[in-house]
Amino acid sequence: MRCFISLATALAMSGTLLAADSAPKDNVKNAARKLAAADNYSWTTTIESSQFQPGPSHGKTEKGGFTYVDFNFQDNTTQAFVKDGKGAIKGEEGWKSLSEAAKDEGDGGFNFLRFLAMRMQDYKTPAAEAEDIAGNTKELTQSADAYSSDLTEDGAKSLLAFRARSGDGPTVSNAKGSVKFWIKDGVITKYQFKVQGTMNVGGDDRDIDRTTTVEIKDVGATKVVVPDEAKAKVS
Repeated sequence: MRCFISLATALAMSGTLLAADSAPKDNVKNAARKLAAADNYSWTTTIESSQFQPGPSHGKTEKGGFTYVDFNFQDNTTQAFVKDGKGAIKGEEGWKSLSEAAKDEGDGGFNFLRFLAMRMQDYKTPAAEAEDIAGNTKELTQSADAYSSDLTEDGAKSLLAFRARSGDGPTVSNAKGSVKFWIKDGVITKYQFKVQGTMNVGGDDRDIDRTTTVEIKDVGATKVVVPDEAKAKVS
């Protein structure tokens, strides 16, 4: 009888420990889902990178509607609207559909607009990205102000490569990273991930060290206005 009692006690304690271990990850995922359920919200993304130093980018999204994102690099701003994988992007030649801008022109050079158009076809809003990243953590722990964890190797690789919908992307090795989430009133308000690794581009190995910070704001007070020129290009 004592054996059965001991076994039952051990199983109960094991279940309690498993529940405790999974709670932080569940809390972060639920906070991301609560943000996704909001009617609308805005955000600012800043990137510190060993490769390049872009300016902050900004985004807005409405539930069931369009998502707007701008990208700032070397005094140039590129704007994009997307909905269900389709959208429009504005470069030097004006608005193009994402599918038009993502076409390979065959010149063999790097095309920044094409790169962004391909990313936007598979773009994840912060709520979706935060939940995805939380699923790729090793062991989230809660401190006084945030939840933090190292990333799995696959999670770090995915964030390093900016992998597009086609699955194409550079080869990444030695990938590692960490993430931190801030939550207030049960909703994600900020997250930051740091990734490092070696990326092979065109046969050249490049060491990458990048920190991305996303800050959420104006939940319930954001409006996305799509210009007619952009709407005409959504396909």
